[in-house]
Amino acid sequence: MKAPRIPIAHEGYPFILFCAFATLVAGLLESAIAGIAGVMITGFVTWFFRDPDRIVPDRSDAFVSPADGKVILIEEMFDERFTRSTVRKVSIFMNIFNVHVNRFPFEGTVRSVTLKPGRFYSADSERSALQNEYCAITVTTENSLTYGVVQVAGLIARRIVCWAEQGDRIRTGIRYGLIRFGSRLDLYLPLNVELTVALGDRVKAGESVLGILSAPEEETKNE
Repeated sequence: MKAPRIPIAHEGYPFILFCAFATLVAGLLESAIAGIAGVMITGFVTWFFRDPDRIVPDRSDAFVSPADGKVILIEEMFDERFTRSTVRKVSIFMNIFNVHVNRFPFEGTVRSVTLKPGRFYSADSERSALQNEYCAITVTTENSLTYGVVQVAGLIARRIVCWAEQGDRIRTGIRYGLIRFGSRLDLYLPLNVELTVALGDRVKAGESVLGILSAPEEETKNE
């Protein structure tokens, strides 16, 4: 039997406890307005750091969403920063109401983890992808494909948390980090991943399928 898990990200505990303490102080000072505001803020912060379990699709060729949010960009491009190859880039914007725990989209081995300081422009703007602070992870799959997943800080989100380390063996859908208080996540996929999402789609981390890895040409011919 699995041990019960509190569905709150550990990184949220200091924020929740601080808000709860401030609310308690307001109550002891008999400040009704401050007390009510404190309860509401504590409730929101607790809700923000929620970390619900997700059911990962039972298929080995599926790339799942690494974040909750809205698909704001899909484009084919040459990625010279992370994978150094032609890719399909998918950007997902997370507002403050989304779950902010991030998950790996596909199994493999972590090849590199790079944290780069930068600016804090609005995460849904074009320049945020180039100038904002980010944490980039490249992963190599068992069939030697490489994909990149990049956490991008935003106007309000100024703290990127990443638990992954170089050499980690990872599974599809496992948690690897979070971004505090709204941001975006960019995914750089190989061209043989056929996308199943469109601009404007709402997706869930670990559950929503973003694309399907197509079979190698030799396998297709044999079939």
